[in-house]
Amino acid sequence: MTQQVQRPADATMPPPTGAGQVVPPAVAAAAAARAPQQAAPVQSAPVQAPPQGAPQQAGQQQAGQQQAGQPAVAQPAARAAKGRGNRGPRRARLQLRHIDTWSALKISLVLSIALFFVWMVAVGLLYGVLSGLGVFDTLNDLFGQLGTSSGGEGGGDVITPGIVFGGAAVIGAINIVLLTALATVAAFVYNLCADLVGGLEVTLAERD
Repeated sequence: MTQQVQRPADATMPPPTGAGQVVPPAVAAAAAARAPQQAAPVQSAPVQAPPQGAPQQAGQQQAGQQQAGQPAVAQPAARAAKGRGNRGPRRARLQLRHIDTWSALKISLVLSIALFFVWMVAVGLLYGVLSGLGVFDTLNDLFGQLGTSSGGEGGGDVITPGIVFGGAAVIGAINIVLLTALATVAAFVYNLCADLVGGLEVTLAERD
């Protein structure tokens, strides 16, 4: 066994460090007496910082609440859709109470002009077909024979393309004026009747 020899502390020699340092009992008692006095400063209440994961936990809780509330919101919507499926297509009853006369005038005018062109095309096709069959030649010969038998000159043709298309154009122009005027007057009369007895009822429904 080795005996430790305690040497007097020398002021010129630095205190030894490490595991082999020997502390005199008097120095240890003085250090223990000073320790409570140094640790006596005024203690202030520590400020506890919020944990780093608190916002994340709050966001997760809100997300969980929202997810928990989704079925409650989705259930009435599902029930309403199921109820609509059982009831069938929706229907709405509406009344046509007023027709703008200016709008009726414009629409009827445009439709009349479109029908005029359709009329002229139809007359041209019909004239071409009848002319190919020789109907107009036969009619012109018949009118010529009637004229000569009555003592007149029957050399000219009675039915010509100019006469046919000219007459069709005149008839089409008259139809444009009449249809436009009739549509405007009809809209005005309908508005008066709707104010008195109510408008035309219309039922709108979804497709099955």
